[in-house]
Amino acid sequence: MHWSQSIKEFESYLKLEKSLSPNSIEAYSADVKKLVSFLEMSNIGISPDKLTPTILRDFIAWVHELGMSPRSQSRVISGIKAFYKFLLLTDQIDKDPSELLESPKIGRKLPEVLSTIEIDKMLAAIDQSKPEGRRNKAMLETLYSCGLRVSELVNLRISNIFKKDGFVKVVGKGNKERLVPISDKALNEINNYFPDRHSLPQIDKKDADILFLNRRGKKLSRVMVFLIIKGLAEKVEINKKISPHTFRHSFATHLVEGGADLRAVQEMLGHESIITTEIYTHIDREYLRDAIIRFHPRAK
Repeated sequence: MHWSQSIKEFESYLKLEKSLSPNSIEAYSADVKKLVSFLEMSNIGISPDKLTPTILRDFIAWVHELGMSPRSQSRVISGIKAFYKFLLLTDQIDKDPSELLESPKIGRKLPEVLSTIEIDKMLAAIDQSKPEGRRNKAMLETLYSCGLRVSELVNLRISNIFKKDGFVKVVGKGNKERLVPISDKALNEINNYFPDRHSLPQIDKKDADILFLNRRGKKLSRVMVFLIIKGLAEKVEINKKISPHTFRHSFATHLVEGGADLRAVQEMLGHESIITTEIYTHIDREYLRDAIIRFHPRAK
């Protein structure tokens, strides 16, 4: 049994059996590769099936000495546990050496929330005289209106926008699709952006249906969205740790504070981890749209 082959099989398992996104697969793989790096640095030449709990504890101590935060350490341990669970499930080992590994205690860190005034400030700070101005305004309105993950935003397709019905079809984690209401405000900003999109010198064929494009006619990267948001926050002097996810969290927080049903919000966010009685509750799509129209600040 070799590490490289086992990691490849693990990645295939995560993709085919667990339906994880490429980013999640890469993260799990990176955790196991950290362990391999430790073994190489320590001149410990053993295969995955020969690893002992003692060596694993030494690895965790090494990770701690690197200065990783408790949250990052917990992430690595989770990846290692998932890897060995896979080896156990596929009968490649008969005992899991990671079974007794404990994650460091981490405090629950609440994400930052932007107020509606702060969101308005950021949107007002966008220079629409620049080529990317109307795109950025449409992008942030969509992000806030629909509570999307950044990966969902950059992959949003024109063909998945149903203007008449006021919904967008979103492809979330594990390629699971959901319909999310979109406000008229966001749809108007998207319409304003289309002339700029159409005037791009060229559009990459594979990204022809992608809504938000860069100046080279290609899909925006997640990093670019992060930099745009960070730049706007600095411009209006918002001293909070802000990322694209801040808009998603603000979306949910503002809806709940406004009185929206928590189940509706969870459905719109595409979360699976709802309390058991709510997982199987069917929520009518019209009810979801009503929740947005009634409670979302941007829909008023």
